[in-house]
Amino acid sequence: MSTASFSAEGSELRIASDGHVRILTLDRPQARNALTRTLIRALADALVDADQAEDVRVVVVSGAGERAFCAGLDLKEMRAQIEAGSGFKSPMGEVDRSLYEIAAEMKKPVVAALNGSAVAGGLELALACDLRISHPGAVFGFPEATIGMGAHFGSVMLPRHIPMCFALEMLYTGDYISAERAQQLGLLNRLVARDQVMPVSLEIARRIASNAPLSVRRMKAMAIKGHGVPLAAALRLDIGPSPYLSEDRQEGIRAWIGKRAPVWRGR
Repeated sequence: MSTASFSAEGSELRIASDGHVRILTLDRPQARNALTRTLIRALADALVDADQAEDVRVVVVSGAGERAFCAGLDLKEMRAQIEAGSGFKSPMGEVDRSLYEIAAEMKKPVVAALNGSAVAGGLELALACDLRISHPGAVFGFPEATIGMGAHFGSVMLPRHIPMCFALEMLYTGDYISAERAQQLGLLNRLVARDQVMPVSLEIARRIASNAPLSVRRMKAMAIKGHGVPLAAALRLDIGPSPYLSEDRQEGIRAWIGKRAPVWRGR
């Protein structure tokens, strides 16, 4: 694994590369990787950079330490802003896209390696990713109703991942659910030992990265954009890069017939 050249000065985000996999690690373990304005900006920039980088095919997002993947927005920073008289903007009141929108709209697959609990904005970040791997002992939930917040992104995304009645129960009560319950509801792809979260996440990411990048990006675009759209309309979306006339399609067929590993060029 090598350290990537892209970084954000003063941020609390570690950025590394493993072949065609870009690894982004929230690095505030002492604060349960809570999101400050600086960290949000750094992570947003890193996601955009990874989505545009030709050599990156998959992104893995994780957190440092064992206490939490991410505890959401840094409430201490928020309180300091209130005491300083700084205005607070609602989620849709910002000029730029939110961090969660950026993650959800990535063209490339994003894997959440949930090294610990994901709550509030941390769970929103996890829901913005395509796949989620965690371990027994982690908990998940939206406590926003207990502190007067709104879980704007989570209120939209959670019912897209689990049955509506269970999503509403979590949102209304603010109660947390166990990792086992999260997997039962379909929130997690894998539940593994704590020390296997990153190895398994990387194994999955590498497996995805070994496939034709145009095909993977096309499948993501069609699956996500076509979700909830009537069948006839979804089949006619024809979005994302087309692999059908690509050099990679020709290479894939030659490699299959020749019983060798394909060399993808992304074109």
